[in-house]
Amino acid sequence: MRTLLLAGALGVIGTPCLAQTTQLDQPGFNLFTVNQDIELGRQSAIAAERQLPLLNNRSVDNYLNRVVQRLAAQAPGAKYPYQIKAVNATEINAFALPGGPIYINRGALDAARSEDELAGILAHEMSHIALRHGTNQASKAYLSQAGLGILGGLLGRQSSATRLVNAIGGVGLNAVFLKFSRDDEYQADRSGAQIMARAGYDPNAMATFFQQLRALQGRDPSKVEEFLSDHPAAADREARIRQLASGLGRVRAQPVGGFQSMRSTLGRLPLANGQQALSQTTVPTYQDSVVTPQVSLRIEPPSTRFLHFEQPNGFFTIDYPDNWQAYPSGLAVSLAPEGGVVTAADGRQILLYGVIVNHYAPFEGDSARWLGSLQHSYAPFEDRTRPRRTLEDATDDLVRQIERSNSYLVAQDNSARPEIVDGQQGYAVELAGRSPVTGEEERVAVHTRGLPDGHVVYVLTVAPGRDYNAMQRTFARLLRTLAVNDEAAHRSTRISRNPPSPER
Repeated sequence: MRTLLLAGALGVIGTPCLAQTTQLDQPGFNLFTVNQDIELGRQSAIAAERQLPLLNNRSVDNYLNRVVQRLAAQAPGAKYPYQIKAVNATEINAFALPGGPIYINRGALDAARSEDELAGILAHEMSHIALRHGTNQASKAYLSQAGLGILGGLLGRQSSATRLVNAIGGVGLNAVFLKFSRDDEYQADRSGAQIMARAGYDPNAMATFFQQLRALQGRDPSKVEEFLSDHPAAADREARIRQLASGLGRVRAQPVGGFQSMRSTLGRLPLANGQQALSQTTVPTYQDSVVTPQVSLRIEPPSTRFLHFEQPNGFFTIDYPDNWQAYPSGLAVSLAPEGGVVTAADGRQILLYGVIVNHYAPFEGDSARWLGSLQHSYAPFEDRTRPRRTLEDATDDLVRQIERSNSYLVAQDNSARPEIVDGQQGYAVELAGRSPVTGEEERVAVHTRGLPDGHVVYVLTVAPGRDYNAMQRTFARLLRTLAVNDEAAHRSTRISRNPPSPER
């Protein structure tokens, strides 16, 4: 069972205007739609409640849901059907599932000393839902095994939800939905404090709750042991939340009312016999993803006559050989000759020959990206003593994600170089390795072009090693024709918080 809430923010910036507060954090990469979040959460809740010793007290749950609904009115993002149930367990803990379900242990209800402190716990968990952290983690779990095709939106015959759920071991409560990164916790802290302020609660109550945790650590360490092992020190987080709260205005409002009555009711209820913990199944490997037997590529040479492709939102245009096919998906397009895309046993489509164009928001949060970047040393990204500039950092982040989702590919030493893409500063990095699908060497070049918001447009060129040099003239011509509309990219990003194509 994932430990309780509220990890401290890395760098908290005071926000004087409430109208700006819910715009600080945006949902990350996600293969699911909002409706799929809701359905996954509903089914996961059924599985969870088979294991959890629910309190099943209408009075307690009704009060908690009144608080949740006040907070939900101020939550960013989609209007999820938020609902909370109390769990009859003494550990200080709470967790959220995709799409709306929230659970809180009676241990956390006992530890909170006011409705404001309770609201801090719930607002943090609600933020995990609003920012779609559960299905973001599930999407990353799938993408770690999904191959290059997913980068261009080639999702295959099944919906992304069906295939991803099968890949992670079926719908239900498991570690994928409950294990959040430190940056997810930082986001949930920030967003939770902002929701509290807008709903009329004092965000400083998050900090006072941390004071209470530190006091409990001295008196009853078992209640907070798991929480403290997974999160930054409570004292540090207390200071960070106070810094954030000092910059938040607050809407003055009366509490929902009934906190002490809820506590009195709770005190009269017996503890559950043999408290149970939620099982968190290990994420299985994607066993059936490789085409069997290995395929042998026979590709017609690219035509010298080109067609013009325009992304539907007006985000970019690019030309491609007229004997290739365009496979658009959201902000992405895959361009490939006949035979350049093969279908795996699971229905997933794998790009073995062609070009991918897509939009990419840095996949990792700030802290994870910086720590991960220290593991790479290929020029011009070899400086380990300072954070790099945005485009360098985003390029390195993208290359690392490609390596993770295609474990046979390795960035080649000294292959990274600056270049101009569509008249703007960009970078190119080459990767190579033996494809498990063809048994041959595969070569991939990553070309990035920065956007004003710190995101990038990327172009991937993919071909077997034996054909790669011969394809360079065609690949170079495609790259020269790329034209990006920065304003359309920003408009697309603002309109859709969950674009149908992966932002990778």
